[in-house]
Amino acid sequence: MLSPIKPASMKLSPNHFMRAFLYLMLLDILVLLAPALGSAQNSAQGSAQESAPAPAQPPASADSSSKQKPPASASRHTDDFLIRGTIFTEEGLALPGAQMRIRRIAEKKPRWQTVSNSRGDFAVRVKMGTAYEVTVRAKGFQEQSLPVNAATGDRFKDLVFRLQREGGKKT
Repeated sequence: MLSPIKPASMKLSPNHFMRAFLYLMLLDILVLLAPALGSAQNSAQGSAQESAPAPAQPPASADSSSKQKPPASASRHTDDFLIRGTIFTEEGLALPGAQMRIRRIAEKKPRWQTVSNSRGDFAVRVKMGTAYEVTVRAKGFQEQSLPVNAATGDRFKDLVFRLQREGGKKT
């Protein structure tokens, strides 16, 4: 009868670890390449099947095509204009948490608001064809505004704000 292996007596050489590591790396490579190999086989099979006639499709009913709606995403943002940008301090550091308010030039109250992310970036989608004013506020910094003309035919405008500290203080 064979005696069981005792864990204390089991010693593995560095070669065992290297083999296991290489085996796992090979498995990872195969997992990563499997989709590519599968698509190459499918394209090879597809080219072989191109000469064969396609199976007959059942005729589509006349009323089924008239009931289909165009995809909502195709027409949803056709008139949109993207105002995007980054807010920095006067030292050139990103300023997270700054508040943006966007208003049409012809109006007094802002219609859109957002806050800059951890990298100082922001993006707001507005309607094309009019002029806007983007105002940035942050605690301890002077308010700053920039005009944006969304009637130029462009689809977006990139803005960069460099906010100065209130009272000219530097920290």
